[in-house]
Amino acid sequence: MAPYASEDNGDNGDTESGPRRKALRYAVPVAVVGVAAATIGLVPALASSGDPDLPKVTARQLIEKIAKSDTQQLSGTVKINTDLGLPSVGGAAGGGLMGGGSEGGGAGGSSADPQSKLTELATGSHTLRVAADGADRQKLSVLDDTSEYSVIHNGDDVWAYDSKSDEAYHAKQKQGAHADGSGDHAKKAPKGVSATPKELTDEILKAGGDTTSFSVDGTSQVAGRDAYRLQIKPKQSGSTVGAVTVSVDAKTGTPLKFSLTPAGGGAAVVDAGFTTVDFAKPAASTFDFKPSKGTKVTEADEMKKAPHREGAVKPDDLKAGGLDDLNVIGKGWTSIAELKLPKEASGLAAGKGSAEMPPDAQKFLSSLGDQVKGEFGSGTVYSTRLVNVLITEDGKAYAGAVTKGALVKAANAG
Repeated sequence: MAPYASEDNGDNGDTESGPRRKALRYAVPVAVVGVAAATIGLVPALASSGDPDLPKVTARQLIEKIAKSDTQQLSGTVKINTDLGLPSVGGAAGGGLMGGGSEGGGAGGSSADPQSKLTELATGSHTLRVAADGADRQKLSVLDDTSEYSVIHNGDDVWAYDSKSDEAYHAKQKQGAHADGSGDHAKKAPKGVSATPKELTDEILKAGGDTTSFSVDGTSQVAGRDAYRLQIKPKQSGSTVGAVTVSVDAKTGTPLKFSLTPAGGGAAVVDAGFTTVDFAKPAASTFDFKPSKGTKVTEADEMKKAPHREGAVKPDDLKAGGLDDLNVIGKGWTSIAELKLPKEASGLAAGKGSAEMPPDAQKFLSSLGDQVKGEFGSGTVYSTRLVNVLITEDGKAYAGAVTKGALVKAANAG
């Protein structure tokens, strides 16, 4: 494996100031944690072997290669393994915490609803098939031993189908501007928005500021393709993130593998990557879907009108509780979100859920909680291998990819 240049990217001589730069400093860590927690679905665990001999590149050049990538069409199989350190308590780690669950959907719900079904990707190992043909056609299927769950986007229609329950979910989506800037509403980029690969590269490197280091950590093979390994590390102490490694296809610049390792060591929290990939255009029939006779179909508009499932948290309840009043403490990888919880969540400070919460969910929360005390009073820290959350007795929550000590310090200061 040949040595590669490392770029720590401090201030880079940059003198730009103001809200724009402040926002950029949050971009890299927020994006990384976001990928780990929410967009895991499209890039999964992998088979990698060999260290191909590729031309040397710097981190800046590799980021620019990613920015230049214009992969519109692909298909393949991906594997994803997520280990947040959560105990297995039925459906509590997924829909159960919100009073939902995937079996039967409950009143006004559907087992095919992507909002609840895809939360299952947050734990364990999964095999997926993915396909894409531009901005208007994508398909993701989660494969099980005896069943399959698929989400299909084709033009204005979004379908989801759960073969286990023979239920389907359907929503209409308005056509908007494409991500590449084409379409009726995006003839050119707004003022102040990066429009070229070089500008985007500069902004990404600037976003790291003095909190992040970028380097090229050699090469690898992913799904039989040569790739560079871009490594992103926090410079700040107190973060639970050890490193993020993105394997980038040497030919197309497409990210093929994503791995997030915790500062505490051990297995990756998220390890996601292609095992097979093909950049040819998928067959048009890939994105066709028509429910069979007898399939229960739930329309998204119907779900909006239906009563919420028993125990579920309503969006209006969250707003009433003050979740709109979010305060961010610190910057970069050690950013901590501070917010006021609704009264119904008061039991969380004592390490237990609310009376409306299902028993499995209460048991699940208790298994995560550690009692702590400080100048702020007392509370409970709920821990995973990546994200920690402190709930105080006065109804405040402090959350971030930071250590327990960092949360207690923030609460004391608050």
